[in-house]
Amino acid sequence: MRLSYAALLPTGSHRVFGEETVSLHKLRAVLGFGVAVLVAVSGLVVAGPTPRAEAAIASEFDPGFIISDQRFFDSGSMTEGQIQDFLNSKVSACRAGYVCLKDYRMSTFSRAAVEPGHCAAYAGVANERASSIIYKTAVACGINPQTLLVLLQKETGLVTGTAPTDGTYRKAMGYGCPDTSSCDAAFYGFYNQVYKSAWQFRQYSNYPDRRYKIGSTSVGFHPNAACGASTVNIRNQATANLYNYTPYQPNAAAMANLSGTGDACSSYGNRNFWKFFSDWFGSPTGVTNPIGNVEQISASPGKVRVSGWTLDPDFANAIDVHVYIGAYGFARTADAIRQDVGAAYPAFGSKHGFDLTLDAPTTGNVDVCVFAINVGGGVNSRLGCKTLFVAGGSPIGNVESVTTEPGAILVSGWAFDPDTNASGTVHVYVDGVGTSYNANKSRPDVARVYPGYGELHGFEEKIQASVGSHSVCTYAINTGAGSHVLMGCRTVVVQPPAPVISEQGRSPFGNFEAAETDAGTVTVSGWGLDPDTTASIPVHIYVDGVGTAYKTAVSRADVGRAYPGYGNLHGFSQTIALKPGQHDICVFAINTGPGPHTLLGCRSASIPIPEVVISESGRSPEGNLELVSTVPGGIKVEGWAIDPDSAASTAVHVYVDGVGTSYPADKKRADVGSAYPGYGDQHGFVESVTAAPGVHNVCVYAINTGPGPHTLLRCQDVIV
Repeated sequence: MRLSYAALLPTGSHRVFGEETVSLHKLRAVLGFGVAVLVAVSGLVVAGPTPRAEAAIASEFDPGFIISDQRFFDSGSMTEGQIQDFLNSKVSACRAGYVCLKDYRMSTFSRAAVEPGHCAAYAGVANERASSIIYKTAVACGINPQTLLVLLQKETGLVTGTAPTDGTYRKAMGYGCPDTSSCDAAFYGFYNQVYKSAWQFRQYSNYPDRRYKIGSTSVGFHPNAACGASTVNIRNQATANLYNYTPYQPNAAAMANLSGTGDACSSYGNRNFWKFFSDWFGSPTGVTNPIGNVEQISASPGKVRVSGWTLDPDFANAIDVHVYIGAYGFARTADAIRQDVGAAYPAFGSKHGFDLTLDAPTTGNVDVCVFAINVGGGVNSRLGCKTLFVAGGSPIGNVESVTTEPGAILVSGWAFDPDTNASGTVHVYVDGVGTSYNANKSRPDVARVYPGYGELHGFEEKIQASVGSHSVCTYAINTGAGSHVLMGCRTVVVQPPAPVISEQGRSPFGNFEAAETDAGTVTVSGWGLDPDTTASIPVHIYVDGVGTAYKTAVSRADVGRAYPGYGNLHGFSQTIALKPGQHDICVFAINTGPGPHTLLGCRSASIPIPEVVISESGRSPEGNLELVSTVPGGIKVEGWAIDPDSAASTAVHVYVDGVGTSYPADKKRADVGSAYPGYGDQHGFVESVTAAPGVHNVCVYAINTGPGPHTLLRCQDVIV
């Protein structure tokens, strides 16, 4: 209640008096400021600045259930920023010489916590904004800031007022201003008024045995007892609080004219509270979900476009929409101007549209869904879903095979640019030197998967190369929107032509059959035979250019059958310890008579990095290096990383040719947040690292923030 003796006098009438003439006092006593000024001064009718989807209907007003407890006490319904935005939206400009509520500031003092379950402590701040005072009071006392905003409007019209006086701010909530006497100066001041009114509502709730409490009780229509009363079944504490603060109910005449006045026995305070709340924030008693419409969901190369409108009947301002493209989510605010929506829902304004063109994170057939995000009570609304084929602006393709023959490299696959159905181009780089080829060979299988693009998108090229190890990188070349696409890099070993048998003797021959890797080892196997002798011969195995001699002493009955008379002891199988990483392995059969040695073949072997062992005291990071691509002058890496031991963003280390740089994985990734609930969504990384032209090895590690080792996400070769 707003009496200066609130703890002593639980009932009574208590209307606020402003600075205007005495002739308005009695009118305000039953109207409240919001109607008194509009009717007595300008003759205008009351109109809530932002009504809900359906204007307040008198038949929905229940004097025993004016507002639900959930809405009345929802202290988290608005942030401080949202309160400030709301105040800004209600007044475009103040009259000269006046300070409107949206711009009002004052220094506040600290208050200690009252008692457990009552108002918490309030920390005073110099030159504090009104929106901050409202927010901090709501949080401290557990009152909905929307409730406080509506009370400010119904008592003094401060929310929409363009010329508030010092007197208006002194008595902002009408606290300590009974109808029967002057206001108590001890409660003057905007901060005092807001805090003490919230304090009073908490007092009513904690000590509910008052004149107006849950249950059936008589409530008058007007301070004039001759106007009568009726029994009201007060159904909840929030409604009882409103009657203890303003102890009258509207009569039939007041409800018959929601936008104006009734008759001489009408009072309007609780009616206006209900109407302002309905108009600004939606139903005070019900829970409503967002409404809206998706008018377009379409795809273009690399892009998805969605458009439409949405609003939440519980909230006046623009709300968010979430767009999901496959498993990837995008959050945007639906605040584009839609005059048609504003005309259909006039008090909500026109800023509720959205027309979004988003980069598609995936290609092919994807489900695109649009959700309106609920504010307050209720749930999110799915506005619409559609399955689209997203081709992507950049080329699509695959390197299916990179093999060798003596003196040459064979590269094959397919590629096309979704921006055109013409045959595309691929560039094949061998050790950093590129050659352009047309991807115009027939590929009916590609045409079946991508109808409308034809089948002339295959390539199959033979590139002359010297004997030894070579890096082969293949790019699909972009012709329209997008960029070139690295389809992959591989290391291959080109063998020399078949040995020429000299006149003095015959060279050995055989086969390098396998190089099988395990944890920290590679097993090299095959066979070799010198036709000048039936004895086993040496083989030299070179790993990264360093050779070791071994003997072909393993029995190979198949070789013996194929070369009768030479016996079976011509096989080899050697297990060699290696460090993790990529290795080139070549095997030579060593000649024992006239003639040269013979290269049996070369292969690449990759020794995996041992799996991370999770210690008992902590968990290692998790994540994914999703893309390694080139940008002008450097290399771009994208992905995500999260440490299960902490909700905070972790770091990633990007190593280029063994030189590392640390970056924070703190980019917003709603998909990661959905997959790891409770960890938030600040776990993405998109970083560019400067690199000189040429082939580079890129490795990305997720860095552990607690017990446990770091995690290698992936290594990849790339050509800048």
